[in-house]
Amino acid sequence: MREFRAEDARTEARRLVRDLLGEERPTAGSLLRRAGDVLGDARAARCADLARGAHLTRRAGELAAVAGLVVGTAALGAGWWSAGRGGKIPAPDEVLATGTAVDPWTDLTLLETLAAWIADDTADAAWGPATAAVDLNSWQAEDRVEPPADAEPGRRLVVSFDAGGRVDAVVARRPDGAPGTDLDFASLRYSGPAEAQWSWGVAAGLGPHPLPGEHPDPYAVPVDPRGAETLRRWALRHGATPAQAGDRWHDRGDVIAAIERVDWMWRSGEWFAWWRAAAALVGGDPLELANRLDDITAAS
Repeated sequence: MREFRAEDARTEARRLVRDLLGEERPTAGSLLRRAGDVLGDARAARCADLARGAHLTRRAGELAAVAGLVVGTAALGAGWWSAGRGGKIPAPDEVLATGTAVDPWTDLTLLETLAAWIADDTADAAWGPATAAVDLNSWQAEDRVEPPADAEPGRRLVVSFDAGGRVDAVVARRPDGAPGTDLDFASLRYSGPAEAQWSWGVAAGLGPHPLPGEHPDPYAVPVDPRGAETLRRWALRHGATPAQAGDRWHDRGDVIAAIERVDWMWRSGEWFAWWRAAAALVGGDPLELANRLDDITAAS
C-alpha cells in the first residue's frame, strides 16, 4: 500500500509538471533556464544562488519554490515583482535582493516565502480575496467561518487554508433560523504556483540536483564511511529493499539518492530519526551525526 501511495503521488506530480512547466523530466538545469526566460536573468541567477547555498537535503525544496515562482510570474506578469504593497511590506524584488522577512511566512526560507506569496496572489486573482482562513487539520465542516450579516443561503465564500489553497464555505440556514456556513470540501483547490511547487518537488525528488556550472560538485564530497554503513544497514533491517538502500554510500550524492529511494516519509515514525541522521551525514558535522545516530537507537 505504501508503495502504491508514493507512486500515485509521483504520477500525479509528473502530470502537473508536464501541464504547468512543459517538462517531461524535471531537472535543475531546465528549471533555471525556464526561470531565466520568465523571471529574467538577474532574478533567476539570484534564485540559483539561494538554492546553491541551501543544505543539500533542502536544495530540492528551494528549486521547487522556483518552479512556483515561474508559474506564478507567467500568470501574473513580471510586474508582480516590482509592485509595491503599501505600509511596511516591500516589493518582492526587494525581498529577493535583501532577504527581508515577510509576515506571515517568517518561518520559511526566502524562496519559499516568495513562492507562498505568489501562490496566494495568484489564488486571489483567480477566485477573489479570501474572506477567512481555516485550519484543515480539522475536517469539521459546520460553522468554521462566520457568514457576513447580509449573506443569503447558498452564497459561496472563498476561504484560505494554505498558501495558494482555497475552499468554499457555503452559507446555510440553521434549524433555529440563524445563518451558518458549511465548508464544501469538494471545492478544495490550489493555485498554479502552489501546484507547481508541490509537483516539481515530488516529480524531481530529493536529488542529486547539480546546478549548471557548479564546480566543485558538492554531491561528490565523501561522507563518514562508518556512519553511512550504519544508516544503510538500519534501512535494510527496517524494510528498505537492497535496491532502495543501494550499495555502499561513498559521497553525499549516494546518500541523497538513497534517501529519495527509500520513501521514508511513507514509512513508520521511527524513520524520521533515520532521516535526520542521514541529513546529518550529508551535512558532515561529526558531533551532529553522533547525536542523530543516538536518536535512532532511542527511537528503535
